Amino acid sequence: MARNAGQEQKKSAEKAPKQRSWLRAVAAILLCGIGFLLARAPLFRETTVIVDAGGCRLVTDVVDAGEDDAQGYVILFHGLAANKKIMSFIARGFALQGLRVFVPDLPGHGRTQGPFSFERAETCSDSFVKQMIGRGAVEAKRTILAGHSMGGAIAIKVAARVPVAGVIAISPAPMVTTYGIEKSMLIFTNPPPIPAHTLVISGSFEPRSIRKSARSLLSGENAASGAYEVISGATHAGLLARANTVAGSQRWAAKVLGIDSTVKIPPRLPLIGGVLGLVGIFLLAGPFLREALGKSSLALSPQLPSSGSQTQPYDALAVRKQPISVVTILEFVGFAFAAILLLRAWNPFGFVHLFEGDYLAGFLLIAGIGLLAAHYKKIATLWDFNWKHLLGAAFAAVVVPLLIYAWLDLTLTEAWMTPARWLRFPGVLLLALPFHAAEELALGPAMRTRLSKTRLAYALGLRAVLWGVLLIGIVGLHNGEILLALLAPYFAIFCLFQRTGMDVVRSSTGSALAAAIFGAILLAGFSAVVFPIS
Repeated sequence: MARNAGQEQKKSAEKAPKQRSWLRAVAAILLCGIGFLLARAPLFRETTVIVDAGGCRLVTDVVDAGEDDAQGYVILFHGLAANKKIMSFIARGFALQGLRVFVPDLPGHGRTQGPFSFERAETCSDSFVKQMIGRGAVEAKRTILAGHSMGGAIAIKVAARVPVAGVIAISPAPMVTTYGIEKSMLIFTNPPPIPAHTLVISGSFEPRSIRKSARSLLSGENAASGAYEVISGATHAGLLARANTVAGSQRWAAKVLGIDSTVKIPPRLPLIGGVLGLVGIFLLAGPFLREALGKSSLALSPQLPSSGSQTQPYDALAVRKQPISVVTILEFVGFAFAAILLLRAWNPFGFVHLFEGDYLAGFLLIAGIGLLAAHYKKIATLWDFNWKHLLGAAFAAVVVPLLIYAWLDLTLTEAWMTPARWLRFPGVLLLALPFHAAEELALGPAMRTRLSKTRLAYALGLRAVLWGVLLIGIVGLHNGEILLALLAPYFAIFCLFQRTGMDVVRSSTGSALAAAIFGAILLAGFSAVVFPIS
Protein backbone atom coordinates (compact mmCIF):
# COMPACT_ATOMS: atom_id res chain seq x y z
CA MET A 1 0.00 0.00 0.00
CA ALA A 2 2.78 2.41 0.96
CA ARG A 3 4.60 1.69 -2.29
CA ASN A 4 1.42 2.29 -4.34
CA ALA A 5 0.79 5.57 -2.52
CA GLY A 6 4.36 6.63 -3.23
CA GLN A 7 3.99 5.80 -6.91
CA GLU A 8 0.76 7.78 -7.11
CA GLN A 9 2.42 10.78 -5.50
CA LYS A 10 5.30 10.51 -7.96
CA LYS A 11 2.92 10.37 -10.93
CA SER A 12 1.01 13.39 -9.59
CA ALA A 13 4.25 15.32 -9.16
CA GLU A 14 5.22 14.52 -12.76
CA LYS A 15 1.82 15.55 -14.11
CA ALA A 16 1.73 18.91 -12.33
CA PRO A 17 4.45 20.60 -14.43
CA LYS A 18 2.87 19.29 -17.64
CA GLN A 19 -0.54 20.62 -16.62
CA ARG A 20 0.97 24.03 -15.82
CA SER A 21 2.70 24.05 -19.20
CA TRP A 22 -0.56 23.29 -21.01
CA LEU A 23 -2.45 25.95 -19.05
CA ARG A 24 0.29 28.45 -19.81
CA ALA A 25 0.19 27.63 -23.52
CA VAL A 26 -3.62 27.85 -23.69
CA ALA A 27 -3.62 31.16 -21.82
CA ALA A 28 -0.92 32.55 -24.15
CA ILE A 29 -2.84 31.52 -27.28
CA LEU A 30 -6.07 33.03 -25.94
CA LEU A 31 -4.34 36.30 -25.08
CA CYS A 32 -2.78 36.53 -28.55
CA GLY A 33 -6.10 35.70 -30.25
CA ILE A 34 -8.12 38.23 -28.23
CA GLY A 35 -5.35 40.80 -28.59
CA PHE A 36 -5.29 40.38 -32.37
CA LEU A 37 -9.06 40.86 -32.67
CA LEU A 38 -8.96 44.01 -30.54
CA ALA A 39 -5.87 45.48 -32.21
CA ARG A 40 -7.04 44.87 -35.76
CA ALA A 41 -10.67 45.91 -35.34
CA PRO A 42 -11.67 47.94 -38.46
CA LEU A 43 -12.59 51.16 -36.62
CA PHE A 44 -11.17 53.52 -39.24
CA ARG A 45 -10.35 53.51 -42.92
CA GLU A 46 -6.59 53.30 -43.19
CA THR A 47 -4.65 52.92 -46.43
CA THR A 48 -0.92 53.05 -47.18
CA VAL A 49 0.55 54.85 -50.18
CA ILE A 50 4.00 55.93 -51.34
CA VAL A 51 4.42 59.64 -52.02
CA ASP A 52 7.37 60.62 -54.23
CA ALA A 53 8.22 64.11 -53.00
CA GLY A 54 11.41 65.71 -54.26
CA GLY A 55 13.13 62.36 -54.61
CA CYS A 56 11.97 61.24 -51.16
CA ARG A 57 9.71 58.19 -51.44
CA LEU A 58 7.81 58.48 -48.18
CA VAL A 59 5.59 55.55 -47.18
CA THR A 60 2.45 57.23 -45.88
CA ASP A 61 -0.67 56.15 -43.99
CA VAL A 62 -3.93 57.90 -44.88
CA VAL A 63 -6.44 57.77 -42.03
CA ASP A 64 -10.08 58.92 -42.01
CA ALA A 65 -13.43 57.87 -40.63
CA GLY A 66 -14.57 56.34 -43.91
CA GLU A 67 -16.20 59.42 -45.37
CA ASP A 68 -15.28 60.51 -48.89
CA ASP A 69 -15.69 64.25 -48.20
CA ALA A 70 -13.19 65.54 -45.66
CA GLN A 71 -13.85 68.68 -43.59
CA GLY A 72 -10.14 69.41 -43.56
CA TYR A 73 -6.73 67.81 -43.58
CA VAL A 74 -3.88 67.11 -41.20
CA ILE A 75 -0.31 66.24 -42.14
CA LEU A 76 1.21 64.58 -39.10
CA PHE A 77 4.98 64.11 -38.57
CA HIS A 78 6.46 61.62 -36.10
CA GLY A 79 9.52 62.13 -33.91
CA LEU A 80 13.07 60.87 -33.99
CA ALA A 81 13.39 57.05 -33.92
CA ALA A 82 9.59 56.77 -34.18
CA ASN A 83 7.27 55.96 -37.11
CA LYS A 84 3.80 56.63 -38.49
CA LYS A 85 2.10 53.82 -36.58
CA ILE A 86 3.18 55.30 -33.24
CA MET A 87 1.11 58.37 -34.18
CA SER A 88 -2.07 56.29 -34.66
CA PHE A 89 -3.89 57.47 -31.52
CA ILE A 90 -3.43 61.13 -32.42
CA ALA A 91 -4.25 60.48 -36.10
CA ARG A 92 -7.49 58.67 -35.23
CA GLY A 93 -8.48 61.53 -32.96
CA PHE A 94 -8.30 63.91 -35.92
CA ALA A 95 -10.15 61.36 -38.09
CA LEU A 96 -13.10 61.39 -35.65
CA GLN A 97 -13.50 65.09 -36.46
CA GLY A 98 -14.05 64.30 -40.12
CA LEU A 99 -10.49 65.22 -41.06
CA ARG A 100 -8.29 63.22 -43.42
CA VAL A 101 -4.88 62.57 -41.90
CA PHE A 102 -1.63 61.90 -43.77
CA VAL A 103 1.16 60.37 -41.68
CA PRO A 104 4.45 59.73 -43.54
CA ASP A 105 7.40 57.68 -42.37
CA LEU A 106 10.31 60.11 -42.57
CA PRO A 107 13.59 59.00 -44.23
CA GLY A 108 15.27 56.07 -42.46
CA HIS A 109 12.25 55.46 -40.24
CA GLY A 110 9.58 52.76 -40.42
CA ARG A 111 9.05 51.62 -43.99
CA THR A 112 10.77 54.56 -45.71
CA GLN A 113 14.29 53.96 -46.97
CA GLY A 114 17.23 56.03 -45.72
CA PRO A 115 19.52 57.71 -45.41
CA PHE A 116 18.35 59.81 -42.49
CA SER A 117 19.66 63.16 -41.36
CA PHE A 118 17.87 66.04 -39.67
CA GLU A 119 18.35 68.21 -42.74
CA ARG A 120 16.97 65.53 -45.07
CA ALA A 121 13.98 64.92 -42.79
CA GLU A 122 13.10 68.62 -42.97
CA THR A 123 13.69 68.85 -46.74
CA CYS A 124 11.60 65.76 -47.47
CA SER A 125 8.80 66.99 -45.20
CA ASP A 126 8.77 70.36 -46.98
CA SER A 127 8.62 68.61 -50.36
CA PHE A 128 5.89 66.29 -49.08
CA VAL A 129 3.62 69.16 -48.03
CA LYS A 130 4.17 71.05 -51.29
CA GLN A 131 3.55 67.86 -53.29
CA MET A 132 0.29 67.13 -51.48
CA ILE A 133 -0.91 70.68 -52.09
CA GLY A 134 0.26 70.64 -55.71
CA ARG A 135 -1.55 67.37 -56.44
CA GLY A 136 -4.77 68.65 -54.89
CA ALA A 137 -4.71 65.94 -52.22
CA VAL A 138 -5.07 68.69 -49.58
CA GLU A 139 -6.16 72.33 -49.59
CA ALA A 140 -3.56 74.59 -47.97
CA LYS A 141 -6.20 76.80 -46.31
CA ARG A 142 -7.89 73.72 -44.82
CA THR A 143 -4.71 71.95 -43.71
CA ILE A 144 -3.04 71.73 -40.31
CA LEU A 145 0.59 70.65 -39.93
CA ALA A 146 1.14 68.70 -36.72
CA GLY A 147 3.99 66.73 -35.23
CA HIS A 148 5.64 65.36 -32.12
CA SER A 149 9.19 66.16 -30.93
CA MET A 150 11.34 66.35 -34.08
CA GLY A 151 8.11 66.26 -36.08
CA GLY A 152 6.75 69.23 -34.09
CA ALA A 153 9.82 71.30 -34.95
CA ILE A 154 9.51 70.24 -38.60
CA ALA A 155 5.83 71.27 -38.65
CA ILE A 156 6.76 74.76 -37.40
CA LYS A 157 9.63 75.17 -39.87
CA VAL A 158 7.63 73.97 -42.88
CA ALA A 159 4.56 76.05 -41.95
CA ALA A 160 6.78 79.15 -41.90
CA ARG A 161 7.44 78.58 -45.62
CA VAL A 162 4.17 77.02 -46.79
CA PRO A 163 1.00 78.91 -45.80
CA VAL A 164 -1.40 76.54 -44.05
CA ALA A 165 -4.36 76.98 -41.71
CA GLY A 166 -2.49 76.21 -38.50
CA VAL A 167 0.10 74.19 -36.60
CA ILE A 168 0.00 71.79 -33.64
CA ALA A 169 3.46 71.16 -32.16
CA ILE A 170 3.42 68.43 -29.50
CA SER A 171 6.54 68.84 -27.36
CA PRO A 172 8.56 70.26 -30.27
CA ALA A 173 12.31 69.63 -30.24
CA PRO A 174 14.21 72.65 -28.86
CA MET A 175 15.74 74.93 -31.50
CA VAL A 176 17.47 77.57 -29.33
CA THR A 177 20.28 77.45 -26.77
CA THR A 178 18.36 78.92 -23.89
CA TYR A 179 17.08 77.66 -20.54
CA GLY A 180 20.16 75.48 -20.05
CA ILE A 181 19.89 73.62 -23.37
CA GLU A 182 23.30 73.05 -24.97
CA LYS A 183 23.90 73.58 -28.68
CA SER A 184 25.02 69.94 -29.06
CA MET A 185 21.51 68.84 -28.02
CA LEU A 186 19.71 70.79 -30.76
CA ILE A 187 18.58 68.97 -33.88
CA PHE A 188 17.53 72.23 -35.58
CA THR A 189 18.74 75.79 -35.04
CA ASN A 190 17.56 79.26 -36.05
CA PRO A 191 13.81 78.71 -35.62
CA PRO A 192 11.60 80.81 -37.90
CA PRO A 193 8.99 83.23 -36.59
CA ILE A 194 6.11 81.20 -35.20
CA PRO A 195 3.42 80.60 -37.86
CA ALA A 196 -0.05 81.97 -37.24
CA HIS A 197 -2.55 79.81 -35.31
CA THR A 198 0.07 77.60 -33.65
CA LEU A 199 -0.73 75.43 -30.63
CA VAL A 200 2.25 74.19 -28.59
CA ILE A 201 1.68 71.30 -26.17
CA SER A 202 4.06 70.13 -23.42
CA GLY A 203 3.91 67.44 -20.72
CA SER A 204 4.19 68.41 -17.07
CA PHE A 205 6.70 65.60 -16.47
CA GLU A 206 9.09 66.88 -19.12
CA PRO A 207 12.24 68.72 -17.99
CA ARG A 208 11.56 72.35 -17.16
CA SER A 209 14.10 73.51 -19.74
CA ILE A 210 12.18 71.66 -22.49
CA ARG A 211 8.87 73.18 -21.37
CA LYS A 212 10.30 76.68 -21.22
CA SER A 213 11.90 76.28 -24.64
CA ALA A 214 8.56 75.18 -26.10
CA ARG A 215 6.74 78.07 -24.43
CA SER A 216 9.27 80.57 -25.78
CA LEU A 217 8.34 79.66 -29.36
CA LEU A 218 5.11 81.64 -28.98
CA SER A 219 6.66 85.05 -29.47
CA GLY A 220 6.65 87.62 -32.25
CA GLU A 221 3.86 89.06 -34.36
CA ASN A 222 1.82 85.83 -34.59
CA ALA A 223 2.03 84.99 -30.89
CA ALA A 224 -1.41 86.43 -30.16
CA SER A 225 -3.06 83.88 -32.46
CA GLY A 226 -1.26 80.96 -30.78
CA ALA A 227 -1.69 79.07 -27.52
CA TYR A 228 0.32 76.95 -25.10
CA GLU A 229 -1.00 73.98 -23.12
CA VAL A 230 0.57 71.70 -20.51
CA ILE A 231 -0.84 68.18 -20.16
CA SER A 232 -0.75 67.18 -16.50
CA GLY A 233 1.12 63.99 -15.65
CA ALA A 234 2.44 63.45 -19.19
CA THR A 235 5.99 62.61 -20.24
CA HIS A 236 7.56 63.44 -23.60
CA ALA A 237 6.55 60.14 -25.23
CA GLY A 238 3.50 59.70 -23.02
CA LEU A 239 1.84 62.70 -24.67
CA LEU A 240 1.06 60.51 -27.69
CA ALA A 241 -1.18 58.22 -25.63
CA ARG A 242 -2.97 60.84 -23.54
CA ALA A 243 -6.63 61.65 -24.13
CA ASN A 244 -5.98 65.27 -23.11
CA THR A 245 -3.48 65.61 -25.96
CA VAL A 246 -6.11 64.42 -28.42
CA ALA A 247 -8.77 66.67 -26.87
CA GLY A 248 -6.55 69.76 -27.00
CA SER A 249 -5.56 69.03 -30.60
CA GLN A 250 -9.20 68.51 -31.62
CA ARG A 251 -10.30 71.77 -30.03
CA TRP A 252 -7.52 73.65 -31.82
CA ALA A 253 -8.34 72.03 -35.16
CA ALA A 254 -12.00 72.94 -34.69
CA LYS A 255 -11.10 76.53 -33.88
CA VAL A 256 -8.73 76.95 -36.83
CA LEU A 257 -10.90 75.15 -39.41
CA GLY A 258 -14.29 76.23 -38.11
CA ILE A 259 -15.70 72.74 -37.61
CA ASP A 260 -17.60 70.99 -34.82
CA SER A 261 -15.66 71.37 -31.57
CA THR A 262 -17.08 68.26 -29.87
CA VAL A 263 -14.24 66.23 -28.33
CA LYS A 264 -14.20 62.60 -29.47
CA ILE A 265 -11.54 60.31 -28.00
CA PRO A 266 -10.67 57.28 -30.15
CA PRO A 267 -11.04 53.85 -28.53
CA ARG A 268 -8.00 52.30 -26.89
CA LEU A 269 -8.83 48.78 -28.05
CA PRO A 270 -5.74 48.56 -30.33
CA LEU A 271 -3.47 49.48 -27.42
CA ILE A 272 -5.15 46.99 -25.09
CA GLY A 273 -4.99 44.28 -27.75
CA GLY A 274 -1.32 44.93 -28.43
CA VAL A 275 -0.44 44.64 -24.75
CA LEU A 276 -2.47 41.44 -24.29
CA GLY A 277 -0.65 39.80 -27.20
CA LEU A 278 2.73 40.80 -25.79
CA VAL A 279 1.84 39.20 -22.46
CA GLY A 280 0.89 36.02 -24.33
CA ILE A 281 4.19 35.94 -26.23
CA PHE A 282 6.20 36.50 -23.05
CA LEU A 283 4.34 33.62 -21.38
CA LEU A 284 5.64 31.32 -24.12
CA ALA A 285 9.11 32.82 -24.37
CA GLY A 286 10.58 31.25 -21.22
CA PRO A 287 9.55 27.63 -21.93
CA PHE A 288 10.54 28.05 -25.60
CA LEU A 289 13.99 29.29 -24.60
CA ARG A 290 14.61 26.36 -22.27
CA GLU A 291 13.33 23.90 -24.89
CA ALA A 292 15.61 25.41 -27.55
CA LEU A 293 18.60 25.08 -25.23
CA GLY A 294 17.86 21.44 -24.49
CA LYS A 295 18.11 19.64 -21.19
CA SER A 296 21.17 20.41 -19.15
CA SER A 297 22.68 18.65 -16.18
CA LEU A 298 22.42 21.97 -14.38
CA ALA A 299 18.69 21.53 -14.16
CA LEU A 300 19.16 18.28 -12.23
CA SER A 301 22.39 18.59 -10.28
CA PRO A 302 24.98 21.16 -9.25
CA GLN A 303 27.26 20.53 -12.23
CA LEU A 304 28.36 22.56 -15.20
CA PRO A 305 28.50 20.92 -18.65
CA SER A 306 31.73 21.08 -20.54
CA SER A 307 32.42 21.04 -24.28
CA GLY A 308 32.16 17.27 -24.47
CA SER A 309 30.07 14.68 -22.74
CA GLN A 310 32.04 15.13 -19.53
CA THR A 311 30.92 17.42 -16.74
CA GLN A 312 32.84 19.64 -14.39
CA PRO A 313 32.06 20.15 -10.71
CA TYR A 314 29.93 23.21 -10.02
CA ASP A 315 31.12 25.04 -6.92
CA ALA A 316 27.82 26.32 -5.53
CA LEU A 317 29.52 27.60 -2.37
CA ALA A 318 31.86 29.73 -4.47
CA VAL A 319 28.89 31.30 -6.21
CA ARG A 320 27.23 32.08 -2.89
CA LYS A 321 30.36 33.82 -1.65
CA GLN A 322 31.02 35.70 -4.89
CA PRO A 323 31.12 39.39 -3.86
CA ILE A 324 30.01 42.41 -5.82
CA SER A 325 33.46 43.51 -6.90
CA VAL A 326 34.28 47.20 -6.53
CA VAL A 327 37.23 46.58 -8.85
CA THR A 328 34.87 45.33 -11.57
CA ILE A 329 32.67 48.40 -11.19
CA LEU A 330 35.71 50.65 -11.50
CA GLU A 331 36.81 48.71 -14.59
CA PHE A 332 33.42 49.29 -16.22
CA VAL A 333 33.59 53.00 -15.40
CA GLY A 334 37.18 53.34 -16.62
CA PHE A 335 36.76 51.55 -19.93
CA ALA A 336 33.44 53.31 -20.57
CA PHE A 337 35.14 56.70 -20.16
CA ALA A 338 37.98 55.55 -22.38
CA ALA A 339 35.43 54.58 -25.04
CA ILE A 340 33.64 57.95 -25.08
CA LEU A 341 36.95 59.85 -25.17
CA LEU A 342 38.21 57.77 -28.11
CA LEU A 343 34.91 58.13 -29.97
CA ARG A 344 34.91 61.87 -29.33
CA ALA A 345 38.21 62.09 -31.19
CA TRP A 346 37.29 59.63 -33.95
CA ASN A 347 34.36 57.36 -34.72
CA PRO A 348 35.35 54.80 -37.39
CA PHE A 349 32.13 52.78 -37.08
CA GLY A 350 30.00 54.67 -39.59
CA PHE A 351 29.92 51.55 -41.77
CA VAL A 352 27.13 50.26 -39.50
CA HIS A 353 24.83 52.88 -41.08
CA LEU A 354 22.53 53.30 -38.09
CA PHE A 355 22.01 56.85 -36.89
CA GLU A 356 23.84 56.97 -33.52
CA GLY A 357 23.62 53.17 -33.42
CA ASP A 358 27.15 53.18 -34.83
CA TYR A 359 28.27 55.17 -31.77
CA LEU A 360 26.66 52.71 -29.35
CA ALA A 361 28.15 49.70 -31.15
CA GLY A 362 31.61 51.30 -31.16
CA PHE A 363 31.25 52.21 -27.49
CA LEU A 364 30.45 48.60 -26.58
CA LEU A 365 33.31 47.27 -28.70
CA ILE A 366 35.94 49.51 -27.10
CA ALA A 367 34.66 48.93 -23.58
CA GLY A 368 34.34 45.19 -24.27
CA ILE A 369 37.91 44.83 -25.52
CA GLY A 370 39.17 46.65 -22.43
CA LEU A 371 37.18 44.42 -20.10
CA LEU A 372 38.33 41.26 -21.88
CA ALA A 373 41.91 42.42 -21.43
CA ALA A 374 41.27 43.02 -17.73
CA HIS A 375 39.82 39.50 -17.35
CA TYR A 376 42.21 37.76 -19.72
CA LYS A 377 42.79 34.92 -17.26
CA LYS A 378 39.14 33.87 -17.64
CA ILE A 379 39.00 34.05 -21.44
CA ALA A 380 39.87 30.36 -21.75
CA THR A 381 36.54 29.50 -20.08
CA LEU A 382 34.69 30.94 -23.09
CA TRP A 383 35.79 27.91 -25.12
CA ASP A 384 34.21 25.48 -22.67
CA PHE A 385 30.93 25.01 -24.52
CA ASN A 386 28.66 22.58 -26.31
CA TRP A 387 27.83 23.39 -29.94
CA LYS A 388 24.22 22.39 -29.33
CA HIS A 389 23.97 25.06 -26.65
CA LEU A 390 25.45 27.74 -28.91
CA LEU A 391 23.09 26.91 -31.76
CA GLY A 392 20.11 26.72 -29.43
CA ALA A 393 20.92 30.10 -27.89
CA ALA A 394 21.37 31.70 -31.32
CA PHE A 395 18.15 30.14 -32.62
CA ALA A 396 16.13 31.33 -29.63
CA ALA A 397 17.69 34.81 -29.81
CA VAL A 398 16.45 35.17 -33.39
CA VAL A 399 13.03 33.50 -33.16
CA VAL A 400 11.70 35.08 -29.96
CA PRO A 401 12.45 38.71 -30.99
CA LEU A 402 11.03 38.10 -34.46
CA LEU A 403 7.77 36.94 -32.87
CA ILE A 404 7.72 40.07 -30.71
CA TYR A 405 8.60 42.38 -33.62
CA ALA A 406 5.96 40.75 -35.82
CA TRP A 407 3.33 41.27 -33.14
CA LEU A 408 4.37 44.88 -32.52
CA ASP A 409 4.30 45.51 -36.27
CA LEU A 410 0.74 44.17 -36.46
CA THR A 411 -0.49 46.20 -33.51
CA LEU A 412 1.49 49.03 -31.89
CA THR A 413 4.51 50.14 -33.91
CA GLU A 414 6.47 49.35 -37.06
CA ALA A 415 9.08 46.97 -35.71
CA TRP A 416 9.53 44.32 -38.41
CA MET A 417 13.06 43.88 -39.72
CA THR A 418 13.10 45.12 -43.32
CA PRO A 419 15.91 44.01 -45.69
CA ALA A 420 17.68 47.34 -45.17
CA ARG A 421 17.67 46.76 -41.41
CA TRP A 422 18.84 43.15 -41.73
CA LEU A 423 21.92 44.50 -43.53
CA ARG A 424 22.79 46.48 -40.38
CA PHE A 425 22.36 43.45 -38.12
CA PRO A 426 25.72 41.64 -38.64
CA GLY A 427 27.82 44.75 -38.02
CA VAL A 428 26.18 45.53 -34.68
CA LEU A 429 26.34 41.85 -33.67
CA LEU A 430 30.09 41.58 -34.23
CA LEU A 431 30.82 44.89 -32.53
CA ALA A 432 28.65 44.09 -29.48
CA LEU A 433 29.80 40.49 -28.93
CA PRO A 434 33.11 41.29 -27.11
CA PHE A 435 31.30 43.38 -24.51
CA HIS A 436 28.70 40.70 -23.79
CA ALA A 437 31.42 38.07 -23.46
CA ALA A 438 33.40 40.30 -21.09
CA GLU A 439 30.28 41.03 -19.07
CA GLU A 440 29.60 37.31 -18.59
CA LEU A 441 33.17 36.71 -17.49
CA ALA A 442 32.94 39.56 -14.99
CA LEU A 443 29.63 38.29 -13.56
CA GLY A 444 30.82 34.72 -13.11
CA PRO A 445 28.67 31.52 -13.07
CA ALA A 446 24.89 31.54 -12.73
CA MET A 447 22.53 29.22 -10.88
CA ARG A 448 18.80 28.53 -11.05
CA THR A 449 18.25 29.75 -7.50
CA ARG A 450 17.29 32.93 -5.72
CA LEU A 451 20.92 33.92 -6.14
CA SER A 452 20.15 34.57 -9.81
CA LYS A 453 18.21 37.65 -8.72
CA THR A 454 21.34 39.02 -7.08
CA ARG A 455 23.31 38.34 -10.25
CA LEU A 456 20.64 40.05 -12.35
CA ALA A 457 20.65 43.10 -10.09
CA TYR A 458 24.45 43.23 -10.26
CA ALA A 459 24.39 43.00 -14.05
CA LEU A 460 21.75 45.72 -14.36
CA GLY A 461 23.79 47.88 -12.01
CA LEU A 462 26.82 47.55 -14.26
CA ARG A 463 24.66 48.42 -17.28
CA ALA A 464 23.41 51.50 -15.41
CA VAL A 465 27.02 52.54 -14.86
CA LEU A 466 27.68 52.29 -18.61
CA TRP A 467 24.62 54.36 -19.48
CA GLY A 468 25.57 56.87 -16.81
CA VAL A 469 28.93 57.37 -18.48
CA LEU A 470 27.20 57.65 -21.87
CA LEU A 471 24.93 60.39 -20.51
CA ILE A 472 27.94 62.20 -19.06
CA GLY A 473 29.44 62.12 -22.54
CA ILE A 474 26.23 63.53 -24.01
CA VAL A 475 25.63 66.25 -21.41
CA GLY A 476 29.12 66.96 -20.07
CA LEU A 477 31.30 66.44 -23.13
CA HIS A 478 28.62 67.61 -25.60
CA ASN A 479 29.22 64.76 -28.03
CA GLY A 480 25.83 65.36 -29.68
CA GLU A 481 24.50 61.77 -29.40
CA ILE A 482 21.14 63.06 -28.18
CA LEU A 483 19.17 60.03 -29.44
CA LEU A 484 20.92 57.74 -26.96
CA ALA A 485 19.66 59.94 -24.13
CA LEU A 486 16.12 59.88 -25.53
CA LEU A 487 16.20 56.10 -25.91
CA ALA A 488 17.65 55.45 -22.43
CA PRO A 489 14.27 54.45 -20.84
CA TYR A 490 13.58 51.97 -23.67
CA PHE A 491 17.06 50.48 -23.40
CA ALA A 492 16.50 50.11 -19.65
CA ILE A 493 13.42 47.95 -20.31
CA PHE A 494 15.27 46.05 -23.02
CA CYS A 495 18.25 45.37 -20.71
CA LEU A 496 15.93 43.93 -18.06
CA PHE A 497 14.49 41.36 -20.47
CA GLN A 498 17.80 40.75 -22.24
CA ARG A 499 19.76 40.16 -19.04
CA THR A 500 17.01 37.88 -17.68
CA GLY A 501 17.22 35.77 -20.82
CA MET A 502 21.02 35.73 -20.70
CA ASP A 503 20.90 34.44 -17.12
CA VAL A 504 18.51 31.67 -18.20
CA VAL A 505 20.94 30.67 -20.96
CA ARG A 506 23.95 30.77 -18.62
CA SER A 507 22.26 28.82 -15.84
CA SER A 508 20.86 26.23 -18.28
CA THR A 509 24.04 25.62 -20.25
CA GLY A 510 26.87 26.80 -18.03
CA SER A 511 28.33 28.47 -21.13
CA ALA A 512 29.42 32.11 -20.93
CA LEU A 513 29.82 32.17 -24.72
CA ALA A 514 26.26 30.92 -25.33
CA ALA A 515 24.88 33.63 -23.04
CA ALA A 516 27.04 36.28 -24.74
CA ILE A 517 25.90 35.24 -28.23
CA PHE A 518 22.28 35.25 -27.08
CA GLY A 519 22.62 38.77 -25.64
CA ALA A 520 24.55 40.18 -28.60
CA ILE A 521 21.95 38.90 -31.10
CA LEU A 522 19.15 40.46 -29.07
CA LEU A 523 20.95 43.81 -28.93
CA ALA A 524 21.78 43.76 -32.64
CA GLY A 525 18.15 43.11 -33.54
CA PHE A 526 16.85 45.75 -31.15
CA SER A 527 19.32 48.33 -32.46
CA ALA A 528 18.44 47.57 -36.08
CA VAL A 529 14.78 48.19 -35.22
CA VAL A 530 14.96 51.37 -33.12
CA PHE A 531 17.76 53.40 -34.74
CA PRO A 532 17.06 55.28 -38.00
CA ILE A 533 18.88 54.06 -41.10
CA SER A 534 21.66 56.43 -42.07
